[in-house]
Amino acid sequence: MALTGIQIYKLLPQTNCKDCGFPTCLAFAMKLAAKQVELSSCPHVNDAAKAQLAEASEPPVRLISVKSNGYEVQAGNEVVLFRHEKTFYHKPGVFLRVQDDESPETIKSEIARAAGFQVNYVGRDLVLDGFAVEAVTGDVNKFTATIAAVRDVTHRPIILISHDPAHISAGLRLLDGEHPLICGADANNWAAMGDLAKQHGAALVVVADTLDGLTDLAEKLKDKGVNDLVLAPSSHDLGATLTLNTQIRRLALKKNFRPLGYPIMTLHAADPAYEAMLAAQAIAKYAGFIVLGHFQPEVVYPLLVLRENIYTDPQKPIQVKPGLYEINNPKADDPVLVTTNFSITYFSVANEIEGSGLPAWLLVTDAEGMSVLTAWAAGKFDAERIAKAVKEFGVADKVSRKRIVIPGHVAVLSGELEEELHGWEIRVGPREAVDIPAFMKQVLA
Repeated sequence: MALTGIQIYKLLPQTNCKDCGFPTCLAFAMKLAAKQVELSSCPHVNDAAKAQLAEASEPPVRLISVKSNGYEVQAGNEVVLFRHEKTFYHKPGVFLRVQDDESPETIKSEIARAAGFQVNYVGRDLVLDGFAVEAVTGDVNKFTATIAAVRDVTHRPIILISHDPAHISAGLRLLDGEHPLICGADANNWAAMGDLAKQHGAALVVVADTLDGLTDLAEKLKDKGVNDLVLAPSSHDLGATLTLNTQIRRLALKKNFRPLGYPIMTLHAADPAYEAMLAAQAIAKYAGFIVLGHFQPEVVYPLLVLRENIYTDPQKPIQVKPGLYEINNPKADDPVLVTTNFSITYFSVANEIEGSGLPAWLLVTDAEGMSVLTAWAAGKFDAERIAKAVKEFGVADKVSRKRIVIPGHVAVLSGELEEELHGWEIRVGPREAVDIPAFMKQVLA
């Protein structure tokens, strides 16, 4: 049974030493009860209290890491059902599956194409997180040859998929020193798979088609000493998958039901279009690892964008770093345009300028991640802040013609800005980013 904040507080040293990073032991206790900190943050808890606090200190959904040579994918440790309640922290890892019935040359070509996929979205590079190697031939040598072919191309994390412990054992030996994810343990092989997971320190995927089946296997493996688990409901039906995933997350968070307090994996489907729908649903509800069976850039890109949008803090807008940006190699007599540091606003403006081929300086002011109108209404984008940014980023040292363009939506700032920036020519630009190229050609030429 989970402990309340007051119950936890009574077991703490109550010295308010602040070594945990919080001002009081009570504040730390409340955070621990909310599953937002770990007990290890307090260095002064005695062994007796640790034993009583063990359950309270565990996150409702265990954090699982898959690592390899500088790469890491984490899933779990979530504390809410809906992102607007707080936020989601660990984006689901998206992996591409390859099978061992293809030649090493074909596998390398496919992996190189997928590993090379990268799209910049509002300042973030979207890529696949790793690869899953599936045994379908029954030949251990072909399975390990496929793993080796993947490793010849990329060092991103790997998931090993086979229900044969011999295949998994061979794969783990080949990936010695890494922390792959192994899939999967079922009602027939769970004991052998558990032994391999313990021996190699690998996280283990549990596969079953019902909540009872997943619970039974998770409890057996936990008793065996395997703590790092991932749950994989084996249904590919959209409705059934949604129901199981939601029940697993709700039982873990709301009921603190430990046997289901693990990240969820969604496996590939045979039909590419159906797989895309299954993956999109899994990103929203509530997968920690997603394995795709098909690489289609036109499908992967929207999936990664969807993931990016869901796994952002709803209370903290996506921002770019304030500063003076050069677009199309501007010279000293080229214009200076001003915008805020809200990512979508910045990229809308920057992309229009870049696409026009016209050189310009883009001054990005710190508006706490708000768009132009929102920031102006909140008092975060005004003449004083713009003038401050001009001085802070040394704009006057970069340009010979002191001409600055403010967004049309805040034309009312032009007079105040003239007073703040003596000797500068203040121009009012268009309201919409799409009109910037025409404005630059007709007005600023």
